[in-house]
Amino acid sequence: MGLGTWLKQSFPVDQDALIELTAEPIPNHLKRWWWALGGTPLYMFTVQVITGIMLVFYYVPDTARAYDSIAYITYTADYGWLIRSIHRWSSNIMIASLILHMMRVFFTRSYQAPRDINWMFGVVLFLLTLMFGFTGYSLVYEQMSYWAMKVGTGIAGATPFIGGWIADFMRGGSEIGQNTLTRFYLFHIVLLPLLLVMAVGIHVYLIRAHGVTELKFKGDENLEKKTFPLWPDHVFTELIMVSIIMILLLTLSLLFPVQLGDPANPNVTPLHIKPEWYFFAVFRWLKITNLLVGVLGPMVFLGLLFFWPFIDKFLDKVFPDREVGFWIGVLGMLTIIVFTVWETFGH
Repeated sequence: MGLGTWLKQSFPVDQDALIELTAEPIPNHLKRWWWALGGTPLYMFTVQVITGIMLVFYYVPDTARAYDSIAYITYTADYGWLIRSIHRWSSNIMIASLILHMMRVFFTRSYQAPRDINWMFGVVLFLLTLMFGFTGYSLVYEQMSYWAMKVGTGIAGATPFIGGWIADFMRGGSEIGQNTLTRFYLFHIVLLPLLLVMAVGIHVYLIRAHGVTELKFKGDENLEKKTFPLWPDHVFTELIMVSIIMILLLTLSLLFPVQLGDPANPNVTPLHIKPEWYFFAVFRWLKITNLLVGVLGPMVFLGLLFFWPFIDKFLDKVFPDREVGFWIGVLGMLTIIVFTVWETFGH
């Protein structure tokens, strides 16, 4: 028995199913790379998994040793600074591309039935990604990350009815300490990856089940073919995008390597606490409101975002041909941009 025959018998492959999978028709608008950002967060997540595994070999989730282990990675381990920088920058690119992808879906109304549930899973993926960012930079256990945990758990504690339970669950007690770091570590490397992989699986399945939303642009009506094949056309487009993104990622990591601040000190509050940029708008909102309103505001926003396909459908019935949903989206986007810029340059 030859090697080829043995492989066919031991590892059979359904050729027809494989051909059908790779021959999936892709709408012509995805030839324009700026409409094909949906895969970028997944590529960046893959980079984070690989670099995260490398970092886990050296990281010590202990309040007395966490900072020193990060310092060892950054200043002593071979290429540790580069791996850590790639890990950090890939998380930023992942969140930025996810925001751009959601904006594209929102403003093209690609969330409409039957893709409404898939939009809801997309919002869940967005929240999980933000939680990844929050738990990730908290593990460094420097001043900013410690006080980010302090502020974050305090905000969670202000949630009506269940806030106390949520805060205690996150902290592992009444104060930030070893239990907090251990839980954030488990959230970051076990629970959140598991939830994210499950949500991505459902998201991709629903995309395959319903197909990609077809967007039509000026001149497309003159094209003979309304679609193009997944293989090799779209795969090559994605490979080009991945190559460009990886070059950008490596360039940012080399030119702007991640730094390390002062070690966490519960007795010294930093003069200006700044979260990561993707929390700037929420942080500014908290500064100009009281704690209860500061917590309820983002919750209402996320609720509206989650149920938006149904809200938009209702608005269409009440205000036909007015594009009310579009202008609400523009107003929301501008508000977030203003708050983010305000927090960036303000105090």
